[in-house]
Amino acid sequence: MALKLLQITAPISAENNIRKMAASEGVLSFTRGTDVEDDHAMFFLLTSAENRQQTIDKLHNLVKTSAQARINILPVDATLPAPGGIQGQSDTREELYPKLVSSVHMDLTYLMLAAFSTIVALVGLIQDNIAVVIGAMVIAPFLGPNLAFAFGTSLGDRGLMRKAFLTGITGVSVAVLMSMFVGVIWGYIPDSAELMARTDVDLSGVALAAASGVAGVLSLTSGLSMTLVGVMVAVALLPPAATFGFMLGAGELRLAYGAMLLLSVNIVCVNLSGLVVFLAKGIKPRLWFERRMAKPYVLWAIAFWSAALIGLMWVMGTNPMAALYYILNQLELTLLS
Repeated sequence: MALKLLQITAPISAENNIRKMAASEGVLSFTRGTDVEDDHAMFFLLTSAENRQQTIDKLHNLVKTSAQARINILPVDATLPAPGGIQGQSDTREELYPKLVSSVHMDLTYLMLAAFSTIVALVGLIQDNIAVVIGAMVIAPFLGPNLAFAFGTSLGDRGLMRKAFLTGITGVSVAVLMSMFVGVIWGYIPDSAELMARTDVDLSGVALAAASGVAGVLSLTSGLSMTLVGVMVAVALLPPAATFGFMLGAGELRLAYGAMLLLSVNIVCVNLSGLVVFLAKGIKPRLWFERRMAKPYVLWAIAFWSAALIGLMWVMGTNPMAALYYILNQLELTLLS
């Protein structure tokens, strides 16, 4: 549901300011709870999606003088009587951060998921079985690091960017190395249309990667399940990575080059489209000086990903403007469907 309850522990002296702020921001309800120790009290604000981020930002300023102050964001399944005019669901910066930080935690489970999803994908590619390939994408852990990198860039969070980059590059490296090992053992190219399809890149693959990045951010910020979107991102990243490693191991350098080009284009598109949508959704640091510090990261990232995409388009022998027109048309169809 679009409603969330803000549970606030703040000094009793801040009650009037919180009450005034709640009224000015159109908070649906304000309730004073019980007193707690050290002259603090509990306050409860029922908020909708359209005013929650600004409300939380103002609450930060109101309660920052107290070390005991805390803001908890609680889900609301339903409320009666039901308020009218509630818009679509949208998570705040504070709600997105822990989701994405947890998604870039690189541990044994992450490495095993990357390895096993690669093995399953390779079996599907070699056997020309698309159902098995799709099954591999369900468990592939590649959505989190890519979206976390775009999210960290929009906030100028170097720590999150660094962690997301290392986690993402490690996952892809595991996929490539596992596939290379299989390619060395296999020794020849099987008769598989699914495998050969990942050795060439065209505009449809570019549009798929861009749509995956857009859909991933929209699902994340809307608080919806990202399982299916994770499959979309895995479509863009896992099969090309597995094909690249397999072709390298089998000694087919020309085919490996095509798969590497497809993988590179998809990584660029997922990250660029994800960053653009985060910015369009208003994801930015809370404080003005943090926004100022984040601005160079955002500008450099957009410039880098855009230049990389144009360079890859040139290598593909595609007109970048024609490619952009095609991608925008495909994105429009994706968002309207």
